[in-house]
Amino acid sequence: MQHAVGSPLPPPPQPGHGPATGWSQAAHHPGAPATPPAPGAPQGPAAPHAPAAQHAPAAAPHSPAAAPHAPAAQHAQAGPHGHPMAPPAPPVPPVRETTGHIQLPPGGPVAMPSPPPGAAPADTGSTTLAVLLIGPAGAGKTSVAKFWAEHRRVPTAHISLDDVREWVRSGFADPQSGWNDHSEAQYRLARRTCGFAARNFLANGISCVLDDAVFPDRPVVGLGGWKRHVGPGLLPVVLLPGLEVVLERNSQRSGNRRLTDEEVARIHGRMAGWYGSGLPIIDNSQLDVPATARVLDDVLARAITSPPKW
Repeated sequence: MQHAVGSPLPPPPQPGHGPATGWSQAAHHPGAPATPPAPGAPQGPAAPHAPAAQHAPAAAPHSPAAAPHAPAAQHAQAGPHGHPMAPPAPPVPPVRETTGHIQLPPGGPVAMPSPPPGAAPADTGSTTLAVLLIGPAGAGKTSVAKFWAEHRRVPTAHISLDDVREWVRSGFADPQSGWNDHSEAQYRLARRTCGFAARNFLANGISCVLDDAVFPDRPVVGLGGWKRHVGPGLLPVVLLPGLEVVLERNSQRSGNRRLTDEEVARIHGRMAGWYGSGLPIIDNSQLDVPATARVLDDVLARAITSPPKW
C-alpha cells in the first residue's frame, strides 16, 4: 500500500490496546498529534474515509483474521495527484429483529363452527365460537357474557359494544341525550370496531362473545350489520327476561348505563319481535348468571348442530 510522501506508516497495534478495529491509534490516544496531509492532497471529502484506509495494516500479516482485508487495501484507486483513495466502507449488515414480533393470521369472515372430532354433541367448551348475545337493557347480557367467557376451557374474549362506544371520552354522543346522526355514527363505528376485534381474535384461535341491544325491526342495521362485520358463522342468542326483571336490574345501574323506566319498557317491547324470528331465546327471569351460562351452552350446542336461519 502506498502512502503520501512524508506520511509515516501507522504504528503496529500494541499489547494491551485490544484487537484492531480499523480505527487509528490517534483515535485511541486523544493526545496524539494528527498526521499532516501530503502537499497538494485533496482536503475535506476524503477525511471521513481515513479510518477505513488504515484498517488493513492494523493486523499482523500472520493473523488469519486479517487476511481477507489485505487485498482490499491493495486495490485502492488513485485519486488526484496520484495519491491513493480510501476504499469504500464495508456494507453494514442488517440489524436482526429482536422485539419478539410475531406475525398473526389476518382476520376474515367467520364460518359456521363445527365441534372438533370426538367431542360430544353438547360439548361447546372445546369449540371456537363467535356468539352474539342480544337483549334489552337489564337483560344480563354483559354479566352472562363475562361469566361464560371466563369459565370456558378454550381461550375466549368478551367484547362489549357499550364498552367500545365509551372509548370516546371527549365528544361522546350519549343516546340518553337523544338519538341523532352523531350517536348513530358512533354506534355504527363501535359495532364495526367490535367486528374487527372479533375476527382477529377468532383468526388466532380465541373465541368471542359480543353483546348488543339489537332490535328485530331493524334487520339491515342490527343483525345484518353484525353478520357483515363478523361473518356468517356468528351465532345470535336472545336473552329476554320479563319486564319487571329488567326494570329492577336497570334500577341498580349508574351513570349513562342507567335508563329511564319508560325507555326500558319501550326497548323491551321492541325486543318482543324476536319471538317467531327463529333465533334461540332464553328467558332468564328466574335464572342466576351461572345457570344462564349453562343454558347458553346447551343452546349453542343445538345451534352448531342445526344453525338458526337468520
